[in-house]
Order: sequence, then C-alpha cells, then structure tokens
Amino acid sequence: MLVLALMMLTGARVASAQSTPAVSGSAFPNKPILIVAPEAGGGADLAARIVAQGLMGSLGQPVLVDNRGGSAIIPAEIVAKAAPDGHTLLFSANAQWLLPLFQENVPYDPIRDYAPISLTTTSPAVIAVHPSLPVKSVKELIALARARPGEINCASGTVGATGYISSELFRAMTGVNIAAIPYKGAGPALNATVGGQVDMIVITATSVMPHVKQGRLRALAVASARPSILAPGLPTAAAAGVPGFETGTMHALFAPARTPETTIARLNQEAVRFLNRSDTKDRLSNAGLEMVGSSPSDLLSAIRSETTRIADMIRKAAVTAR
Repeated sequence: MLVLALMMLTGARVASAQSTPAVSGSAFPNKPILIVAPEAGGGADLAARIVAQGLMGSLGQPVLVDNRGGSAIIPAEIVAKAAPDGHTLLFSANAQWLLPLFQENVPYDPIRDYAPISLTTTSPAVIAVHPSLPVKSVKELIALARARPGEINCASGTVGATGYISSELFRAMTGVNIAAIPYKGAGPALNATVGGQVDMIVITATSVMPHVKQGRLRALAVASARPSILAPGLPTAAAAGVPGFETGTMHALFAPARTPETTIARLNQEAVRFLNRSDTKDRLSNAGLEMVGSSPSDLLSAIRSETTRIADMIRKAAVTAR
C-alpha cells in the first residue's frame, strides 16, 4: 500500500525533475499559459485563480485556469504529459502527492513527473458538525459516537483528498465507529453536511468557516499544531482530545518534468513576488487561506516531509487503503 510513497521518500525512484531540462526554443512566455486545477468552487480553485491573476499581470500573457473535477489524478496526469515548456502548469492540493498512500497504480510519480515551482497557500482542517447534532466539543462528539456506534456519519470527499484523509484519520485515531459517506468532491460533501443529510465533516477552514460564521455548522476544533487565525477561537484537535491529529490542505504550483530551469526560476520569482504583496495576503486571508511562497527546493522538501508524516499517521492508525 505504501510502497510507492516509501520508494519516493528513499529516493529509489527519484529522478530529479530538473536534471535533464528541455531545450527552450524561444523566450518564455510566448503564448497563453494554462493552469490545470481541481474542481471549480473549492479552495484550490480560488487560490489558483488568484495566482493566475498575479502571473498574468507580471508575465504579460493571458493565464487561464482549466478546472478538472473528480479525482486529483485527472489534472495531475494532464500536466505530467504536457510539453515541458512552462505554458501548461499544475495547481494542486496535497492530494496529488498523498494519493499514492491511499490508492495503488496511480499513473504518475509525484516527484519524478513534475518540476516544483512554489508552495502557494495552506488551510488547516476543521472538525465541524451540523447544529442538530447535540455536541459542542470533540470530547462530546467522541462520547456520543461511542454511545451510538455506527449511527453518526461523516461526509468524505474523493479518495486521497483532504476531506477523505482527514475523516479517515479522525475515525481511526479516535477509535470511534462513525460511518463514512463518500461524495464526489469537497463541495457536495460540504453541502450535504450544511443541509443536514450528514452529521459531521472534517474539511478545510477555507471551505467551512463561512458556514460556521453564519451558524449553519458548528466548529469544534482545528487540526493544526497551534491555534489558527483562519479559525479564530477554536482549540487545536490535540487540546480538544485528539493528540497528533494534524491535517489540512497545502496548495502548490508545478510544471511538467524537464521544464527549463530558467523558466522555473521565472515562474517562481513572479509567483512568490505576487504572493508576498500585502493586498494578496489580505485577499487570501479573507478567503480562509494562509499565504506561503517558497523556493522549488522547499516545496520538494515539504512534499517529502508531509508524505512521511501522513504515512506514519496511517501506519499508527492502521488506516487501510480503499
């Protein structure tokens, strides 16, 4: 189950994405840039569109966002097979590199097939329930689930996505019998919870906090190492009774492997410059996202580090791949 990820971490399959750069025939960019992103309406889509606007302003070419719904495999595979000239990019959440932990035969290698550009944004997961569920804390939720095994249900998104990972880990790490209700994406899962068809959800602050502020959902804790400004007033999951439960979404920008290093450097420079603008930070914060601009090497380190951490959590929690 974890073979691909572990091989990736040990370097057995790593062939540096920048080791054999393609030859660039002309100056970059010389035509519109396409950013392939996950489904429309989610946090990744919002962040992708904000980044696209920033790149368009600095690169002097149209930058279009192409949303591809369903599994994280779809946009990742499109970009892995695209021409390595910097004109087709991938904007992904961490589902792209965590999916091999949960699903066999993923048709791409998270490291070998991409040239990292930059981390862009993060958003921690929040444990939230429908107001009709008679709990006001994580401890009360766990106690109720133990008293009513299998009766409480939790909305879950596509395999490998943040909602899927978060709900699987929560059920396993707390040892409670909560039924997983799968949906084709974070949006439908959230809508079902807001509508009362599902009791609870573990989803990013980006998605859930607007509903919490309007009273449509009740937030119990944030799954971050420390309290988050994106979920003000919420205790961490550890403080709420689930030590070690840290999960959420990281968004990042990639090009196909063998994209010229000069092109990667230009894209990184413009993306990080835009992300560090005060108005960009404010815009992202208002949308429930925390800005993170990084070097390509820091993004690669983050991928390896998070994959190791989640794989370790999976082993400890005995979560079985589906």
